[in-house]
Amino acid sequence: MTTSSSVTSSSSSSSSYATSDVSSVDWSGLIEELYQAKLAATTTYETKISTNEAKISAYNDAIDLLETLQTAATALRAVTDSTASDTDVFLERKAYLTGTGGVDTSAVLTVSAESGVATGSYSLTVSQLATSQKVASGNFTASSSALGLSGSFSIGVEGGEAVTIDVTETMTLAQIAAAINDGSDTSGVKATVLKVSSTSYQLILSTVDTGQTIAVSDADGVLQDLGIVDDDGGFADELQASQQAIFTIDGVTITRSTNEIDDVIDGLTFYLTGTTGEGQAVNVEIAQNLSDIKSAVIAFVDAYNAYREWALSQQATATGGGASSDAVLFGDSTIRTINQQIASALTFSLDDVSMSALGLSFDNNNYLQYDEKTLNKVLNADTAIIQQLFSYSFESSSSDLGILYRGTSAPSTFTLDITVDDDGNITGVTVDGESGLFTVTSTGHGIKGVAGTAYEGYTFVFTGSTSQSVTVTQAAGIAEQIYNATKNAINSSSGSIVTVISNLTSKNTSYETQIDRITDRADTYKANLTLRYARLQAKISQANSMLTYINALLDAQNSD
Repeated sequence: MTTSSSVTSSSSSSSSYATSDVSSVDWSGLIEELYQAKLAATTTYETKISTNEAKISAYNDAIDLLETLQTAATALRAVTDSTASDTDVFLERKAYLTGTGGVDTSAVLTVSAESGVATGSYSLTVSQLATSQKVASGNFTASSSALGLSGSFSIGVEGGEAVTIDVTETMTLAQIAAAINDGSDTSGVKATVLKVSSTSYQLILSTVDTGQTIAVSDADGVLQDLGIVDDDGGFADELQASQQAIFTIDGVTITRSTNEIDDVIDGLTFYLTGTTGEGQAVNVEIAQNLSDIKSAVIAFVDAYNAYREWALSQQATATGGGASSDAVLFGDSTIRTINQQIASALTFSLDDVSMSALGLSFDNNNYLQYDEKTLNKVLNADTAIIQQLFSYSFESSSSDLGILYRGTSAPSTFTLDITVDDDGNITGVTVDGESGLFTVTSTGHGIKGVAGTAYEGYTFVFTGSTSQSVTVTQAAGIAEQIYNATKNAINSSSGSIVTVISNLTSKNTSYETQIDRITDRADTYKANLTLRYARLQAKISQANSMLTYINALLDAQNSD
């Protein structure tokens, strides 16, 4: 009885354990939960990366806008007196044409002027245009039929190199023309097949350049058979004689072989297209390109306003206070510094003349606006005012000193004490009595500001033969200051914005490295958990199987 009671108790206890449902445990979910807990540390880094990426994007928007502003400022900042630049709008020139005696100037002449060419006015008359010589062959019924001609001839222009053309019996009029054109670069003569009618074709020869005369040699009589030369060797049908262009500038008669003339006045090219009649003349005035200057000022206003709009977006506040979600650079010190520099530049005045004299002003949001009537008035009256306000200006008390390159930090006025030897080579330079601020270049005539001083970036050229004290006076106008401010911000190697972007990028790289490390550790942790739980599940399964077996044995015994 005692034994039976003991067995019954064991059976009851084992049966109760066996009914525990360990198979309902979500092992995968448990592992994933623990895995995600390990990964949670990456969230902080991902947030930092997202924030930095938004800032980088905003900084890049600023760079794009500042580049546009810098380009606009470049056109107005002016070059130094010793250099030239195609981007300087104040050096751009335009030819203004007016006629006398009722002449249509557009039918007679056009003029192009290079940047920086001397301004002035000229009176032109054109009595004759340069022309090419043109001669024609006889008539042929087709251009693509074999002519049955055989032999050779040479062709060129007088004083030039001739080309030999070989003709075979199977060659057509078109093929002879092609053979001549193959040598046009050397001979200076070109050929064209002219369709006179459906049954009449002619070969037309003409000089490539005007003012040239065709020269031929026809030992085999091919040109005579073509009807180009007559029995005496002269041209049978001259359509147009070669002639020189004849014109006058300020009463001086000039002859040229071309109608495109660029060697009469330095920097000017005259394109002759017609002739003037008795008592007629074309007056050419070379002056600053006023429309380009106006366009440059307006482009500057537009570029500034575009940047201003972006800058305001970074100062926007939310309805409930604090920065707007879009103002990712709210309170940014780098942008604040740039904004202050630009604002300071726009307040520049010289000799009590400010941008208001040009019709420029700020609206309530500090956007620039311009009064076109006032701007036009200044353009027509005195463009020097515009240049004075926008550009860099340089004055030297000695004509022997010129500026080649300019820096940004030197005072507005300083005196260079320059000493030279008997050969005129510079031996020393001091600034207001202080040495060590300039070095002498290898040419012996240049002085260069020492890096790290206020004169860094300046290079002067001195052509004097005696020692001198030279006073330099300079001023940086609106465009010059904004150019320097934008350069300091977006210079590809040292710009303040570029540096910030580089730092943020480096931080993001570091954060991504941290994320990779955390993820690798979490992955390893997950793999280990998966393996451990798999082993645990296997043991539980094995234990359950054993328990089931034991219960079965006990149940069998009890049934007995």
